[in-house]
Amino acid sequence: MSAPRIFDAQHYERLNTSRGTSVSSLLSEFIGPLGLRTALDVGCGLGHFSGLLHSVGLQVTAVDGRQGNVEEGRRRYPQVSFRQFDAEDYALRELGKFDLVFCFGLLYHLENPMLAIRHLQAMTRALLLVEAVTFPGEEPIMALVDEGGTEDQGLNHLAFYPTEACLVKMLYRSGFTHVYGLKTQPDHPEYHEAINNRRTRTILVATFEPLQTNLLYRLAETSTPIAPWDPRSGAPERGVLKKLRLRTNRKLR
Repeated sequence: MSAPRIFDAQHYERLNTSRGTSVSSLLSEFIGPLGLRTALDVGCGLGHFSGLLHSVGLQVTAVDGRQGNVEEGRRRYPQVSFRQFDAEDYALRELGKFDLVFCFGLLYHLENPMLAIRHLQAMTRALLLVEAVTFPGEEPIMALVDEGGTEDQGLNHLAFYPTEACLVKMLYRSGFTHVYGLKTQPDHPEYHEAINNRRTRTILVATFEPLQTNLLYRLAETSTPIAPWDPRSGAPERGVLKKLRLRTNRKLR
């Protein structure tokens, strides 16, 4: 038996248990009606969710960018086909199409998440499930973040973290026609706002046809009001307008 890996840590076990409950609910809702038989797990890590997908009767192919994860996944889940692929590499599409494409905990670790989403869309026959840490904000923007050097971070340890609005927009612009959020997020603090903490994770569902379910709600595509090419758009307030606003605020106090 191999030594414990970083994904075996207690906080990952708790996270996987909570989101695994949500995944199981979604799969029980859609496997039959959508005729799901094959699944692709992109960024599979050690194969935790690959094993879950197999346990509900799906034929699973799992890919990860780290060969060490692929080898450990093969040891733990021999019934799953594990391959090494970089999610940003066009060669990923050589695997073909799958009824379900699954991508948890990966997109925000990438330098080119939009490119990866285009790959995922091209390989999805019916349903895409994605989970991500999101950057704070209401607009569809991303922030370039320096990540740590551990094996649970991106391959290059430099990644674009999108806001949820940005992730939704990328899914629509890649070619999906319907994007949904979960009405009930996993029972884990990272999926919920608290007094001194913001919500940091989200799970989204993307399809080419509308879904009839009480588990999800439809998310609309949004746009930023700022035109980056226009020097007046998003510029700080100056002059008379700024003074007027300051005076108004003082009176309100």
